[in-house]
Amino acid sequence: MEKRAPAEAMSRSRFPDGFRILKGSQEYVTYIEHSSLRVWYSETPYHYESHFHSAVEIILPVKGEVIYTVDDSTYRVQSNEVLIIPQNCVHSLIMHEGSSRYLLLFEPDHIFGMRDMQLIEGLLKTPIYLTGQSESQDSIRSLLMQVVNCYERREFLWNSLCYAYLLQMYARLGQFNNMTLEMNRYDDKGQRIDPEIVDSARLYIDQNYMRDITLTDVSNFTGFSKCYFSRVFKQQLGLSFSEYLRGKRIAMAEELLIHSRQPIQEIAMSAGFGSVATFNRVFRDAKNCTPSRFREIYGDIVK
Repeated sequence: MEKRAPAEAMSRSRFPDGFRILKGSQEYVTYIEHSSLRVWYSETPYHYESHFHSAVEIILPVKGEVIYTVDDSTYRVQSNEVLIIPQNCVHSLIMHEGSSRYLLLFEPDHIFGMRDMQLIEGLLKTPIYLTGQSESQDSIRSLLMQVVNCYERREFLWNSLCYAYLLQMYARLGQFNNMTLEMNRYDDKGQRIDPEIVDSARLYIDQNYMRDITLTDVSNFTGFSKCYFSRVFKQQLGLSFSEYLRGKRIAMAEELLIHSRQPIQEIAMSAGFGSVATFNRVFRDAKNCTPSRFREIYGDIVK
């Protein structure tokens, strides 16, 4: 009989404002009742090992610096700066004596689900580091301190008020990024790209991701060559066709793993993967664990 590897230990760290639960490298952020946002303030020297979670994480140093490692990049975030880490991104942090910070964690689905957020989808999937030289740094930090203030005051519907400021933050970031986006809406001949080309392609992918669709299928649907369509798609979204399709399939598989009891093989087929082996490999690359392990870990926390 094949021996099973021992289960990873689950640790619960107590903070003045609640628990942080870590199992393996995956963290499950706990929230106050009727909320999906937490704010932690600390001036205690601290080291948190590499981990990932479904929440977006934002660091606001108040004094000194906080050192973050995100994938292969290191950020030494200073007292007047902001670092925004996207969900499911592996990261660690160190704060030495003499420093202090606010750390914000929130579930982004309500914000990222807004239709016009698709216009800055690439921006939402990469770390955003706002230094003292960033044009948007002051206004973004001001909005985030409003989130901190709402959280600390806990007035009626405070969670919604916090999200209102977070939505403003992403809207501002998108506006500051808009000049680059506008430049990307022209092809290499200076002709303006019709955004409906990419919008229609996204709709086609969203409705057919469970099938064995290819770049040729989608480019034919839009009426453009593969090379031209591929370039335009990447220019507007910041993601290649294959990256977008893979992300769509992984997101659907994650939902089925959490909210259904379908066998893994059925989930692989429902999400558009050609085989369980491919599903396991792609899911592991995206989530740092197998689909079975993801379901097992999540099921241990949420019943």
